[in-house]
Amino acid sequence: MVATSEALDRIRIILCQTSHPGNIGAAARAMKTMGIHRLYLVNPKKFPHPEATAMSSGADDVLKNAYVVSDLEEALKGVKLAIGLSARRRELSQPYLDVREVSHEMIRVAKTSDVAFVFGTEMSGLSNLETHQCQVLSFIHANPDYSSLNLAQAVQVVCHELRQAHVSTQPPKLYTKDLSLLADHDSLMGFLSHLEVVLDEIEFLDKVQGERLMQRLHILFARSQLEIDEVNILRGILTQVQKKLKA
Repeated sequence: MVATSEALDRIRIILCQTSHPGNIGAAARAMKTMGIHRLYLVNPKKFPHPEATAMSSGADDVLKNAYVVSDLEEALKGVKLAIGLSARRRELSQPYLDVREVSHEMIRVAKTSDVAFVFGTEMSGLSNLETHQCQVLSFIHANPDYSSLNLAQAVQVVCHELRQAHVSTQPPKLYTKDLSLLADHDSLMGFLSHLEVVLDEIEFLDKVQGERLMQRLHILFARSQLEIDEVNILRGILTQVQKKLKA
């Protein structure tokens, strides 16, 4: 069954710390041509800006309704599935799939829940901290001898794949669990923050490379497809540990 337009309405395109306002406008144009309208801007250097409006070529409604937020965590509030675009596989990495594969999964999840595709800066892409807030990393199959895509071009490729997945009748599945049971981004990040506090309280982070350990734990739990009840159980365990520490 082909997804309804409501699925496209649940897709967020998130641009992190974009330097050039023209890229924001061109990205808005790329989105609108594929029926995607929800644009989130994390700390843009210059926005709003006349150059963004000019480059949007009629997609100024996407710019007008864009959400400008201070950090990626705020942009991902309420999201069930977050996918980060990365030109390279990281040393510590979650699943790394091509855009076509993940686009099908995004459309499937977007039938009932908000999803997001996250893009980094023009020069350096996503930071490690930003990638760790995504369950999956994705890449575009470009010419290995010249793989340079500017931000707006990358957004266009991704939005095109999402559009094609939208009209597909037999999308592959990444998640095997009932999507309504899965914990969303907010719940998962809340648990990981709670876990970090407890590990610090028992001085475990001091005995290992604390930052690197938390990166690995972020990746571990992001790919575990934790259900809401499972997150609640884990947080209950952490709370009980804290009570025992204070006793």
